[in-house]
Amino acid sequence: MPPPYRVLLITGGHTHQENYGAAFAADRRCRIIAVTDEPNIDRRRRDLNERLAKQFNVPYVADLDKALADRDVNIVSNCAPPERRGRIAVRCAQAGKHLYLDKSLVPQLREADDLAAAVQKAGVKSHMFSFISQPWAREAKRLLDSGRLGRLLAIHADTYFSKGIVGTATLGSRRREEFPPQRHQIVEAKREMDNCGVYPITLIRWLTGRRFRSIYCVTANYFFQEHQKANVEDFGVISMTLDDGLSATISTGRYGWSSHPAGGVNRLVLVGADDTVMIDMNRPRVQVFTDETPWTPPNTHREDPMGFWSSTMQEVHLRPKTMWMPAGPVAQTDAAYFLDRLDAGRDSEINVAEAVHSAEALVAAYRSASTREVVSLPLPRK
Repeated sequence: MPPPYRVLLITGGHTHQENYGAAFAADRRCRIIAVTDEPNIDRRRRDLNERLAKQFNVPYVADLDKALADRDVNIVSNCAPPERRGRIAVRCAQAGKHLYLDKSLVPQLREADDLAAAVQKAGVKSHMFSFISQPWAREAKRLLDSGRLGRLLAIHADTYFSKGIVGTATLGSRRREEFPPQRHQIVEAKREMDNCGVYPITLIRWLTGRRFRSIYCVTANYFFQEHQKANVEDFGVISMTLDDGLSATISTGRYGWSSHPAGGVNRLVLVGADDTVMIDMNRPRVQVFTDETPWTPPNTHREDPMGFWSSTMQEVHLRPKTMWMPAGPVAQTDAAYFLDRLDAGRDSEINVAEAVHSAEALVAAYRSASTREVVSLPLPRK
Protein backbone atom coordinates (compact mmCIF):
# COMPACT_ATOMS: atom_id res chain seq x y z
CA MET A 1 0.00 0.00 0.00
CA PRO A 2 1.21 3.54 -0.71
CA PRO A 3 1.80 5.82 2.32
CA PRO A 4 -1.45 7.45 3.47
CA TYR A 5 -0.03 10.98 3.54
CA ARG A 6 1.30 12.67 0.41
CA VAL A 7 3.11 15.91 1.14
CA LEU A 8 3.66 19.00 -0.99
CA LEU A 9 6.53 21.30 0.07
CA ILE A 10 6.15 25.03 -0.50
CA THR A 11 9.57 26.73 -0.88
CA GLY A 12 12.89 24.95 -0.76
CA GLY A 13 16.45 25.56 0.36
CA HIS A 14 17.49 28.22 2.89
CA THR A 15 14.19 27.81 4.75
CA HIS A 16 13.10 25.48 7.54
CA GLN A 17 11.72 23.29 4.77
CA GLU A 18 15.14 21.65 4.72
CA ASN A 19 14.31 20.23 8.15
CA TYR A 20 10.56 19.80 7.82
CA GLY A 21 10.85 18.06 4.47
CA ALA A 22 13.49 15.69 5.87
CA ALA A 23 11.24 14.86 8.84
CA PHE A 24 8.30 14.04 6.56
CA ALA A 25 10.52 12.06 4.18
CA ALA A 26 11.88 9.97 7.07
CA ASP A 27 8.39 8.99 8.24
CA ARG A 28 7.02 5.81 6.65
CA ARG A 29 3.54 7.30 6.61
CA CYS A 30 4.58 9.96 4.09
CA ARG A 31 5.67 10.44 0.52
CA ILE A 32 6.83 13.83 -0.72
CA ILE A 33 5.09 14.62 -4.00
CA ALA A 34 6.79 17.82 -5.18
CA VAL A 35 8.23 21.20 -4.27
CA THR A 36 6.34 24.29 -5.42
CA ASP A 37 5.99 28.05 -4.97
CA GLU A 38 4.26 31.06 -6.45
CA PRO A 39 5.17 31.62 -10.14
CA ASN A 40 6.51 35.19 -9.79
CA ILE A 41 9.37 34.53 -7.35
CA ASP A 42 12.90 35.78 -8.01
CA ARG A 43 15.65 33.70 -9.61
CA ARG A 44 17.48 33.04 -6.33
CA ARG A 45 14.39 31.64 -4.64
CA ARG A 46 13.54 29.48 -7.65
CA ASP A 47 17.08 28.06 -7.72
CA LEU A 48 16.85 27.19 -4.01
CA ASN A 49 13.45 25.57 -4.54
CA GLU A 50 14.74 23.48 -7.43
CA ARG A 51 17.76 22.45 -5.36
CA LEU A 52 15.56 21.00 -2.61
CA ALA A 53 13.33 19.25 -5.15
CA LYS A 54 16.44 17.60 -6.59
CA GLN A 55 17.56 16.59 -3.10
CA PHE A 56 14.26 14.78 -2.48
CA ASN A 57 14.17 13.45 -6.05
CA VAL A 58 10.77 15.00 -6.76
CA PRO A 59 9.61 17.45 -9.46
CA TYR A 60 9.58 21.18 -9.01
CA VAL A 61 6.19 22.63 -9.95
CA ALA A 62 6.65 26.33 -10.76
CA ASP A 63 2.93 27.16 -10.41
CA LEU A 64 1.47 26.87 -6.89
CA ASP A 65 -2.13 26.62 -8.10
CA LYS A 66 -1.25 23.76 -10.44
CA ALA A 67 0.47 21.91 -7.60
CA LEU A 68 -2.50 22.43 -5.28
CA ALA A 69 -4.84 21.02 -7.94
CA ASP A 70 -3.14 17.62 -7.55
CA ARG A 71 -5.69 15.43 -5.77
CA ASP A 72 -2.95 13.11 -4.56
CA VAL A 73 -1.68 15.85 -2.20
CA ASN A 74 -3.32 15.91 1.22
CA ILE A 75 -0.69 17.73 3.36
CA VAL A 76 1.08 20.98 2.52
CA SER A 77 4.22 22.07 4.39
CA ASN A 78 4.37 25.85 3.98
CA CYS A 79 7.69 27.63 4.61
CA ALA A 80 7.08 30.69 2.48
CA PRO A 81 8.57 33.93 3.85
CA PRO A 82 6.33 35.68 6.42
CA GLU A 83 5.21 38.33 3.94
CA ARG A 84 3.84 35.63 1.57
CA ARG A 85 2.98 32.95 4.12
CA GLY A 86 -0.59 34.02 4.91
CA ARG A 87 -1.95 34.33 1.39
CA ILE A 88 -0.37 31.03 0.39
CA ALA A 89 -1.75 29.20 3.42
CA VAL A 90 -5.26 30.51 2.65
CA ARG A 91 -5.01 29.10 -0.89
CA CYS A 92 -3.85 25.74 0.49
CA ALA A 93 -6.81 25.57 2.88
CA GLN A 94 -9.20 26.51 0.08
CA ALA A 95 -7.73 23.63 -1.93
CA GLY A 96 -8.67 21.26 0.89
CA LYS A 97 -5.14 20.45 2.08
CA HIS A 98 -4.10 19.89 5.68
CA LEU A 99 -1.64 22.60 6.73
CA TYR A 100 1.76 22.18 8.35
CA LEU A 101 2.97 25.74 8.89
CA ASP A 102 6.31 27.31 9.70
CA LYS A 103 6.43 29.65 12.66
CA SER A 104 5.49 32.34 13.34
CA LEU A 105 2.02 32.13 11.84
CA VAL A 106 1.76 35.44 9.94
CA PRO A 107 2.99 38.99 10.67
CA GLN A 108 -0.37 40.79 10.49
CA LEU A 109 -3.48 40.21 12.56
CA ARG A 110 -5.79 40.55 9.57
CA GLU A 111 -3.91 37.74 7.82
CA ALA A 112 -4.23 35.56 10.92
CA ASP A 113 -7.98 36.06 11.06
CA ASP A 114 -8.37 35.43 7.32
CA LEU A 115 -6.40 32.19 7.61
CA ALA A 116 -8.39 30.99 10.62
CA ALA A 117 -11.63 31.64 8.72
CA ALA A 118 -10.35 29.77 5.63
CA VAL A 119 -9.26 26.74 7.68
CA GLN A 120 -12.57 26.59 9.51
CA LYS A 121 -14.56 26.86 6.29
CA ALA A 122 -12.49 24.17 4.56
CA GLY A 123 -12.62 21.81 7.54
CA VAL A 124 -8.93 20.91 7.23
CA LYS A 125 -6.50 20.13 10.04
CA SER A 126 -3.63 22.52 10.75
CA HIS A 127 -0.49 22.87 12.84
CA MET A 128 2.12 25.56 13.46
CA PHE A 129 5.64 24.37 14.31
CA SER A 130 6.32 24.64 18.05
CA PHE A 131 8.05 23.02 21.03
CA ILE A 132 4.99 21.27 22.45
CA SER A 133 6.08 17.80 21.33
CA GLN A 134 9.40 18.11 23.18
CA PRO A 135 9.76 15.98 26.35
CA TRP A 136 10.66 18.97 28.55
CA ALA A 137 7.57 20.89 27.40
CA ARG A 138 5.38 17.84 28.02
CA GLU A 139 6.88 17.51 31.50
CA ALA A 140 5.94 21.12 32.26
CA LYS A 141 2.39 20.40 31.12
CA ARG A 142 2.24 17.25 33.27
CA LEU A 143 3.43 19.13 36.36
CA LEU A 144 0.85 21.86 35.90
CA ASP A 145 -1.97 19.40 35.31
CA SER A 146 -0.95 17.30 38.36
CA GLY A 147 -1.80 20.11 40.76
CA ARG A 148 1.54 19.76 42.54
CA LEU A 149 2.33 23.47 42.18
CA GLY A 150 -1.01 24.63 43.54
CA ARG A 151 -2.46 27.77 42.02
CA LEU A 152 -0.16 29.02 39.27
CA LEU A 153 1.12 32.50 40.10
CA ALA A 154 3.78 33.26 37.49
CA ILE A 155 5.77 31.86 34.55
CA HIS A 156 9.16 32.83 33.21
CA ALA A 157 10.44 31.50 29.87
CA ASP A 158 13.86 31.82 28.22
CA THR A 159 14.50 30.93 24.57
CA TYR A 160 17.92 31.67 23.08
CA PHE A 161 19.60 30.28 19.99
CA SER A 162 23.37 30.01 20.20
CA LYS A 163 24.36 30.84 16.63
CA GLY A 164 26.25 33.61 14.85
CA ILE A 165 29.50 35.53 15.53
CA VAL A 166 28.87 37.94 18.40
CA GLY A 167 30.48 41.22 19.40
CA THR A 168 29.95 42.99 16.10
CA ALA A 169 27.03 45.27 17.07
CA THR A 170 27.71 48.91 17.92
CA LEU A 171 26.50 49.51 21.46
CA GLY A 172 25.52 52.71 23.21
CA SER A 173 22.31 53.83 21.51
CA ARG A 174 18.80 52.77 22.41
CA ARG A 175 16.94 50.98 19.64
CA ARG A 176 13.81 52.51 18.14
CA GLU A 177 11.33 49.86 17.03
CA GLU A 178 9.18 50.43 13.97
CA PHE A 179 5.50 49.52 13.76
CA PRO A 180 4.22 47.74 11.92
CA PRO A 181 7.50 45.88 11.51
CA GLN A 182 8.61 45.50 7.93
CA ARG A 183 10.86 42.70 6.67
CA HIS A 184 10.90 39.79 9.11
CA GLN A 185 13.46 37.61 7.34
CA ILE A 186 16.32 38.69 5.12
CA VAL A 187 19.38 36.76 3.99
CA GLU A 188 21.62 37.79 6.87
CA ALA A 189 19.19 38.26 9.78
CA LYS A 190 15.71 37.71 11.21
CA ARG A 191 13.54 39.55 13.68
CA GLU A 192 14.35 37.45 16.74
CA MET A 193 11.31 38.44 18.81
CA ASP A 194 9.27 36.91 16.02
CA ASN A 195 11.69 34.08 15.20
CA CYS A 196 12.56 33.02 18.77
CA GLY A 197 9.88 34.73 20.87
CA VAL A 198 7.06 32.82 19.19
CA TYR A 199 8.20 29.67 21.02
CA PRO A 200 7.78 30.86 24.64
CA ILE A 201 4.65 32.85 23.76
CA THR A 202 3.07 29.71 22.28
CA LEU A 203 4.23 27.57 25.21
CA ILE A 204 2.75 29.90 27.81
CA ARG A 205 -0.60 29.97 26.04
CA TRP A 206 -0.53 26.14 25.58
CA LEU A 207 0.44 25.47 29.20
CA THR A 208 -2.16 27.75 30.74
CA GLY A 209 -5.01 27.93 28.22
CA ARG A 210 -5.42 31.57 29.25
CA ARG A 211 -5.73 34.63 27.05
CA PHE A 212 -3.14 37.39 26.95
CA ARG A 213 -4.48 40.61 28.47
CA SER A 214 -1.55 43.05 28.43
CA ILE A 215 1.96 43.12 26.99
CA TYR A 216 4.98 45.34 27.54
CA CYS A 217 7.93 44.63 25.24
CA VAL A 218 11.43 45.94 24.64
CA THR A 219 13.49 44.97 21.58
CA ALA A 220 17.21 45.64 21.33
CA ASN A 221 20.48 45.12 19.44
CA TYR A 222 23.27 43.73 21.57
CA PHE A 223 25.14 41.13 19.56
CA PHE A 224 25.16 41.25 15.74
CA GLN A 225 25.94 43.94 13.18
CA GLU A 226 23.85 41.99 10.64
CA HIS A 227 20.70 42.59 12.69
CA GLN A 228 21.62 46.16 13.48
CA LYS A 229 22.24 47.11 9.84
CA ALA A 230 18.91 45.58 8.82
CA ASN A 231 17.09 47.32 11.70
CA VAL A 232 15.85 44.04 13.16
CA GLU A 233 16.31 43.05 16.80
CA ASP A 234 18.57 40.27 18.08
CA PHE A 235 17.14 40.38 21.64
CA GLY A 236 13.83 41.10 23.34
CA VAL A 237 11.98 40.88 26.63
CA ILE A 238 8.25 40.77 27.38
CA SER A 239 6.28 41.29 30.57
CA MET A 240 2.67 40.19 30.23
CA THR A 241 -0.48 39.48 32.17
CA LEU A 242 -2.99 36.77 31.35
CA ASP A 243 -6.48 35.93 32.56
CA ASP A 244 -6.90 35.91 36.36
CA GLY A 245 -3.89 38.19 36.72
CA LEU A 246 -1.33 35.50 35.92
CA SER A 247 2.07 37.13 35.41
CA ALA A 248 4.47 35.93 32.71
CA THR A 249 7.87 37.14 31.52
CA ILE A 250 9.93 36.16 28.49
CA SER A 251 13.50 36.80 27.43
CA THR A 252 14.51 35.69 23.97
CA GLY A 253 16.90 36.16 21.09
CA ARG A 254 20.08 34.99 19.39
CA TYR A 255 23.37 35.31 21.21
CA GLY A 256 26.23 33.64 19.41
CA TRP A 257 27.93 30.32 18.74
CA SER A 258 30.22 30.49 21.77
CA SER A 259 27.64 31.67 24.29
CA HIS A 260 26.39 28.21 25.26
CA PRO A 261 27.76 24.64 25.45
CA ALA A 262 24.83 23.34 23.39
CA GLY A 263 22.31 24.91 21.01
CA GLY A 264 21.07 27.53 23.46
CA VAL A 265 18.72 28.00 26.39
CA ASN A 266 15.15 26.73 26.46
CA ARG A 267 13.90 26.91 30.01
CA LEU A 268 10.68 27.42 31.97
CA VAL A 269 10.19 28.52 35.59
CA LEU A 270 6.72 27.74 36.97
CA VAL A 271 5.85 29.54 40.20
CA GLY A 272 2.93 28.08 42.11
CA ALA A 273 1.36 28.78 45.49
CA ASP A 274 2.66 25.43 46.80
CA ASP A 275 5.85 24.80 44.83
CA THR A 276 8.19 26.25 42.22
CA VAL A 277 9.93 24.22 39.51
CA MET A 278 12.38 24.87 36.68
CA ILE A 279 12.19 22.75 33.53
CA ASP A 280 15.26 22.90 31.30
CA MET A 281 15.61 21.45 27.81
CA ASN A 282 19.25 20.65 28.59
CA ARG A 283 18.51 18.58 31.71
CA PRO A 284 19.06 15.76 32.39
CA ARG A 285 22.38 15.60 30.55
CA VAL A 286 25.78 13.96 30.55
CA GLN A 287 28.66 16.43 30.62
CA VAL A 288 31.65 15.14 28.66
CA PHE A 289 35.31 16.07 29.12
CA THR A 290 37.85 14.66 26.62
CA ASP A 291 41.18 15.50 25.01
CA GLU A 292 39.58 16.09 21.62
CA THR A 293 40.04 19.41 19.84
CA PRO A 294 37.87 22.06 21.52
CA TRP A 295 34.77 23.09 19.60
CA THR A 296 35.12 26.23 17.51
CA PRO A 297 32.52 28.16 15.50
CA PRO A 298 32.31 27.42 11.77
CA ASN A 299 33.51 29.80 9.12
CA THR A 300 30.90 32.43 8.32
CA HIS A 301 28.77 31.50 5.34
CA ARG A 302 28.31 34.50 3.06
CA GLU A 303 24.61 33.77 2.50
CA ASP A 304 23.91 32.63 6.07
CA PRO A 305 26.07 34.39 8.70
CA MET A 306 23.63 33.51 11.50
CA GLY A 307 23.63 29.77 10.81
CA PHE A 308 19.91 29.55 10.04
CA TRP A 309 19.93 26.68 7.53
CA SER A 310 21.14 23.08 7.61
CA SER A 311 22.47 23.14 4.04
CA THR A 312 24.67 26.18 4.54
CA MET A 313 26.08 24.79 7.79
CA GLN A 314 27.04 21.59 5.96
CA GLU A 315 28.91 23.71 3.43
CA VAL A 316 31.02 25.35 6.18
CA HIS A 317 31.47 22.01 7.98
CA LEU A 318 29.76 22.89 11.25
CA ARG A 319 30.90 20.48 13.96
CA PRO A 320 28.38 19.31 16.55
CA LYS A 321 28.87 20.49 20.12
CA THR A 322 29.57 17.41 22.24
CA MET A 323 30.27 18.74 25.75
CA TRP A 324 26.62 18.35 26.79
CA MET A 325 24.97 15.12 25.70
CA PRO A 326 21.20 14.67 26.23
CA ALA A 327 20.26 11.96 28.71
CA GLY A 328 16.49 12.24 28.70
CA PRO A 329 13.80 10.79 26.44
CA VAL A 330 14.31 10.99 22.69
CA ALA A 331 12.26 13.84 21.27
CA GLN A 332 9.56 13.14 18.70
CA THR A 333 9.78 15.29 15.58
CA ASP A 334 7.18 18.00 15.27
CA ALA A 335 6.12 16.52 11.91
CA ALA A 336 5.54 13.11 13.53
CA TYR A 337 3.39 14.79 16.19
CA PHE A 338 1.16 16.27 13.47
CA LEU A 339 0.93 12.92 11.67
CA ASP A 340 -0.05 11.22 14.93
CA ARG A 341 -2.88 13.73 15.34
CA LEU A 342 -4.04 13.10 11.77
CA ASP A 343 -3.94 9.34 12.40
CA ALA A 344 -6.22 9.87 15.38
CA GLY A 345 -8.56 12.19 13.45
CA ARG A 346 -7.71 15.03 15.82
CA ASP A 347 -6.55 18.57 15.17
CA SER A 348 -3.21 19.83 16.51
CA GLU A 349 -3.06 21.48 19.92
CA ILE A 350 -1.37 24.35 18.04
CA ASN A 351 -3.79 24.57 15.14
CA VAL A 352 -4.35 27.81 13.26
CA ALA A 353 -7.16 28.95 15.55
CA GLU A 354 -4.81 28.51 18.52
CA ALA A 355 -1.81 30.04 16.74
CA VAL A 356 -3.82 33.23 16.16
CA HIS A 357 -3.39 34.00 19.87
CA SER A 358 0.40 33.89 19.49
CA ALA A 359 0.22 36.02 16.34
CA GLU A 360 -1.83 38.63 18.20
CA ALA A 361 0.64 38.63 21.09
CA LEU A 362 3.55 39.23 18.69
CA VAL A 363 1.74 42.11 16.98
CA ALA A 364 1.04 43.60 20.42
CA ALA A 365 4.70 43.10 21.41
CA TYR A 366 5.99 45.05 18.43
CA ARG A 367 3.43 47.80 18.98
CA SER A 368 4.52 48.04 22.63
CA ALA A 369 8.21 48.10 21.70
CA SER A 370 7.58 50.94 19.24
CA THR A 371 5.52 53.08 21.65
CA ARG A 372 7.28 51.95 24.87
CA GLU A 373 3.88 51.57 26.46
CA VAL A 374 1.76 48.69 27.72
CA VAL A 375 -0.63 47.34 25.07
CA SER A 376 -3.97 45.85 26.08
CA LEU A 377 -5.46 42.79 24.40
CA PRO A 378 -7.50 41.74 22.54
CA LEU A 379 -6.38 44.08 19.81
CA PRO A 380 -9.11 45.85 17.83
CA ARG A 381 -10.04 44.25 14.50
CA LYS A 382 -10.50 46.61 11.59
